[in-house]
Amino acid sequence: QVQLVESGGGLVQAGGSLRLSCVASGNIFSINLMGWYRQAPGKQRELVAAIRSGDSTNYAEAVKGRFTISRDAAKTTVYLQMNSLKPEDTAVYYCNMNLRTSGPYNYNYWGQGTQVTVSS
Repeated sequence: QVQLVESGGGLVQAGGSLRLSCVASGNIFSINLMGWYRQAPGKQRELVAAIRSGDSTNYAEAVKGRFTISRDAAKTTVYLQMNSLKPEDTAVYYCNMNLRTSGPYNYNYWGQGTQVTVSS
């Protein structure tokens, strides 16, 4: 059983910062990809940032230069440092990991989501 547990969301004023964390636990053999998605009310879930096993990263255009994705040395925790937050960043943020457990295939797992609200 794999669990992804997120933390770090909250309410912040425009221009402020938040740091999200997501810890993976369970019978994990390897993690291929770690990412953060967000979903605002009435909108589709969208990719915010991702980091691969080789440490390459990619970001949505809307957050480039403001958000930074990283992971810990054990590579079971992924972070999202969010600076210069804007009201349009308000959404539920979800952690996603593509990982392998005991079998031969990789599967996608999701966290429960954490609310980020940016006031103007």
